[in-house]
Amino acid sequence: MLVLFETSVGYAIFKVLNEKKLQEVDSLWKEFETPEKANKIVKLKHFEKFQDTAEALAAFTALMEGKINKQLKKVLKKIVKEAHEPLAVADAKLGGVIKEKLNLSCIHSPVVNELMRGIRSQMDGLIPGVEPREMAAMCLGLAHSLSRYRLKFSADKVDTMIVQAISLLDDLDKELNNYIMRCREWYGWHFPELGKIISDNLTYCKCLQKVGDRKNYASAKLSELLPEEVEAEVKAAAEISMGTEVSEEDICNILHLCTQVIEISEYRTQLYEYLQNRMMAIAPNVTVMVGELVGARLIAHAGSLLNLAKHAASTVQILGAEKALFRALKSRRDTPKYGLIYHASLVGQTSPKHKGKISRMLAAKTVLAIRYDAFGEDSSSAMGVENRAKLEARLRTLEDRGIRKISGTGKALAKTEKYEHKSEVKTYDPSGDSTLPTCSKKRKIEQVDKEDEIVEKKAKKAKVKIKVEEAPVAAEEEEEEEEEEGVLVVEEQETSVKRKKKKDKKKHIKEEPLSEEEPCTSTAIPSPEKKKKKKKKRANED
Repeated sequence: MLVLFETSVGYAIFKVLNEKKLQEVDSLWKEFETPEKANKIVKLKHFEKFQDTAEALAAFTALMEGKINKQLKKVLKKIVKEAHEPLAVADAKLGGVIKEKLNLSCIHSPVVNELMRGIRSQMDGLIPGVEPREMAAMCLGLAHSLSRYRLKFSADKVDTMIVQAISLLDDLDKELNNYIMRCREWYGWHFPELGKIISDNLTYCKCLQKVGDRKNYASAKLSELLPEEVEAEVKAAAEISMGTEVSEEDICNILHLCTQVIEISEYRTQLYEYLQNRMMAIAPNVTVMVGELVGARLIAHAGSLLNLAKHAASTVQILGAEKALFRALKSRRDTPKYGLIYHASLVGQTSPKHKGKISRMLAAKTVLAIRYDAFGEDSSSAMGVENRAKLEARLRTLEDRGIRKISGTGKALAKTEKYEHKSEVKTYDPSGDSTLPTCSKKRKIEQVDKEDEIVEKKAKKAKVKIKVEEAPVAAEEEEEEEEEEGVLVVEEQETSVKRKKKKDKKKHIKEEPLSEEEPCTSTAIPSPEKKKKKKKKRANED
C-alpha cells in the first residue's frame, strides 16, 4: 500500500513495509516513537519538491477545493499506476477525485489517519534531504499566503485608509468651524453687516478675498459669487456701514485666513470623494445601507471591518453611545436605543415613536451587510440594495399604520375628508355663574308621545288654574268645585310629605302642576258620585 503525504515543501509518497501492524490501531503510535522504528513501518518512495511558495500555495488551494494539481497528477501517473497498489489519502474528497479521474483505488479510514499522524511526527527522519530550518520557513510562508487567500486579501480591502480618512475629515470640520468663526468675528469689526447678508461660509470668505476693504464693494463685481439682489444689498450696506476703520496690514491678515479656509474646504471636498470611493470598494453593502460617513465611523469605532463583523446587531445598534449605556445601567434607567446609527438616512426620516424600532431593524440588516463585505467573495452591492428596499417597505407600513381605521379589519385606509375652515370663536355662557340648582334632581317630567293626550291635559290645566284663582261661589258649578277641591287636597298632602323629607326644596315642588304626574290613587279623596249623594241629603234635610 502506498501513502500520499502532503507537506509545505512538496509531495511525498511512502511505501508501507509491514501492513500487519496497521491492524492494531490503538498501538500504532508506538511504532513511530523513534525514526528507526518509523523507517521499519514506512519508507519514502518518491518526493516531489515545490520550487517556491507560490507553487505551494497553488497546490494547497487546489487540494482544499478538492481538485488535483498538474504536478500531483504527473506524480500519481508515474509512481502509483506503475506500482498497481492502493493509495491511502488523508482527505476522502480528494480520494474520490483521484479515483474518478485517474482510476486509482484510494483508501481513507481511521487507520490511515493514525498512520498520517505517525508520519507527521517523524517527518524530519523519514524525508531525507530537507533541513528543519527550510521546512519551518516554508511552513510559515505558506501559512501566511494561505491565510491571505482564505480571506480573499486584496490591496483595495485595506480598511486602515478608511479609519484615517474619516478621522481626518472630522478634524477638518472642527478646524474649519474655528477658522470661519474667527474670520467672521475679525472682519465683523470692519463690516458687520456682511455677516448677516451672506450666510454661506465659503461664499463669505470668497467675497472677502476678492474685495478686501469695504470701500471697494462699490466698484467690485460680485455677480459670479452672489445673486443680483444680494449683491445690491451688500453694496448698499457697505456705503452706510457702522464698522470701524482698519489698516491694510489687518486686511492682509484677514485675507490670508480666508485663503486658508478656502483651501481647507477644497481639500475637505476632495477627501470626502476619496472616502466615498474607498467605502464603495471595501464595504459597498454597508455604504448602501447606512451611507459613507456612518459606515466609515462604525469601522473606525470598531478598529477594522473584521472587528466590526464580529459584533452582534445589538452592539452595532448602540455603538458610539457607550457613555449613555453605562450611565443608564448605573442609574437603572432606560438604555439608549441608538448610537452612531442614528445619523443614517433611514432613521432620520422616521417619526420619533418609530426611531427605536427602525434602528433595531437597520442594525440587524447592517450586520449582515458588514459580514458579507468582510468575508464574501462578491463585491457587488445587490444584497445591500435588497435589504434597504425591505427596510423602506417596513418603514412605510409603520408610518401608514397610524392613519388606518380602528374598526373592521384595519387594512382599509381612513378616508381623508375635505378641509373646511371652522371658526373657533366662542360666546360667553352666563349660566355657569350660578351654583344653585335650577330644578329638583329627583323630579322628572314624563313626555307623552300622543298629541291628543297633551291637548286634553293642557285644557284640564287651564280649567283648574282658572277655578283656583276665581274661587266661584255659584251652586250651579258644583261639579267643577268638587274637582278643584280634590286637586287642592292632593297638593296639600304631597307638600306635607315633601316638607318632612326635604325642607330646602319647597320651591321646586310647587313649580309644576300635579296633572302631569301619574294619576292619583289615594283613597282619601271621595269620588264625585258620593259627593253628589251627600249634597242631595243635605238639601233634603234643609
